[in-house]
Amino acid sequence: MDITILQRIPLFRGMTDKEIQDLLKSLNAQIQSYEKNDIILHAGSKPGVIGIVLFGSVTILSDDIWGNRTILSHIEKGGIFAEAYAILEDAPMLVDVIANEGCSILMLKTKGILSSSKIQNSWNYKFLCNLLLISSKKNLNLSGRSFHTSPKTIRERVMSYLNTLALQNDSTEFDIPFDRQQLADYLNLERSALSKELGKMQKEGIIETRKSHFKLLTP
Repeated sequence: MDITILQRIPLFRGMTDKEIQDLLKSLNAQIQSYEKNDIILHAGSKPGVIGIVLFGSVTILSDDIWGNRTILSHIEKGGIFAEAYAILEDAPMLVDVIANEGCSILMLKTKGILSSSKIQNSWNYKFLCNLLLISSKKNLNLSGRSFHTSPKTIRERVMSYLNTLALQNDSTEFDIPFDRQQLADYLNLERSALSKELGKMQKEGIIETRKSHFKLLTP
C-alpha cells in the first residue's frame, strides 16, 4: 500500500510512515473494491470497521420498510464512514452505505481501539484525535441537513441547501455531489416537484443550473 497516499488523508494526518504501517498492521487493514450501487455495509449489521474512501465515492442512506429513501450524506475520496458504529461496537447500523460509483475502500477493523494496550501506541493518540475532528465536522454537516429539510416549501429547502454550498465553496458557482434523484431524496422531496421548482427558479432568474452545476444569481 502506498503510504504517501494515506498521508494525504485527514484520518492519518501527522503520522509518520512507521506509525501508519503499524496502524495498518494492528487494525488488519484490507482494501476492497466495489461497483456502482453495490451495498458496502448493511443497516442492521455490526461491521466493526471504519471505511476510508481511497477512490470513488459512497452514499449514506436510509431505506425504511415502506420503501422510502432518505439520503444522509455523500462521502468522497479521502472521507471515512461507519466510524461511530466502529467505536460503539454493540450498536447496529441504522443506515446503508452504497457505492455511488466504482470505488476502492480501505477497511480498518477497530475492535478494541480504546483498549489500554492500543492507546499506548504512538499512532493511536493521533488516530483518535484525527477521528474526533472528522466526526465533529460530520456532525455539523448532519445538523445542517436539518436546516435544509425543516422549511415547508420546496423553494425554501432548495435555497437553504444552495446557500450552504455557496458558503462552503466561498463562491456562488459550484457543483453539488448529488444527481436530481439524490438531491430530492436528500431534501425529502419528490423528484418531479423538485425539477419543476428548479425550472421556475431558473425562469425567475434566481439560479442557473445544468445537471449538478449551479450558479446563484443576485438581483
